Amino acid sequence: MSESQASIRLQKFLSERGICSRRAAEMMIADGLISVNGKAATLGQKIDPETDKVVVEGRSVKAGAPASVTIAMHKPRGVLCSNSDPHHDKTIFHYVPSPWNKERLYCAGRLDKDSEGLLILTNDGELTQKLTHPSHHIIKRYYVTLTRPFDLSHIPMMLRGFDDQEAGEHLKAEKVFVAKGGPLADRQIEVHLDHGRKREIRRLVEHFGYFVDKLIRYQIGSLQLKGLGVGRCKLLTNKEIALLFK
Repeated sequence: MSESQASIRLQKFLSERGICSRRAAEMMIADGLISVNGKAATLGQKIDPETDKVVVEGRSVKAGAPASVTIAMHKPRGVLCSNSDPHHDKTIFHYVPSPWNKERLYCAGRLDKDSEGLLILTNDGELTQKLTHPSHHIIKRYYVTLTRPFDLSHIPMMLRGFDDQEAGEHLKAEKVFVAKGGPLADRQIEVHLDHGRKREIRRLVEHFGYFVDKLIRYQIGSLQLKGLGVGRCKLLTNKEIALLFK
């Protein structure tokens, strides 16, 4: 039986409000960051959105589903994927224009500070979950320029990957191609991933003795960065959102 609006699980309510994914809500509940009617929330707790007061990190969350907003951004290099950072004047949210800058948006798959390219920002918690959870195998494609020529014999090794013992992770690429031409062709590769661990491409190539000079994510699913200038944003249509999963 589906949950009625008068009795809904807290994590589902927060996801529908665009606050975060259900999984993230569970983690925040466990960390004591969410309260209901002045008391710390508990895992699996049900609420009445019309009468219960839900507070997330000091902010009240009201009933009523917000309009879904999903935008694509061409993230500039040198900018953090963070809502705020005391050590940097600008984050990606400084590039979000009105009226979207009034929405509570989240990154559905981050890029590190030194990388640039296609970034998806949304207030849709379920969409965030689908794009970021590894079980959905969304392919992300990157152009990578290395600091020295690339040895073709490393391609099968990168596809097999290696165990990062310190992080407890297995890092590997789904596909690796070399550039077809151009003045930097000997040190340019294209890498496809279906997951997104922290600084994964950089860690992967460094394991084989390379360093990244430039990294651009140019495609997620079948949605390409093409035509979107650095630092620019565009509102995605339902058809374009669907491309993320193709």
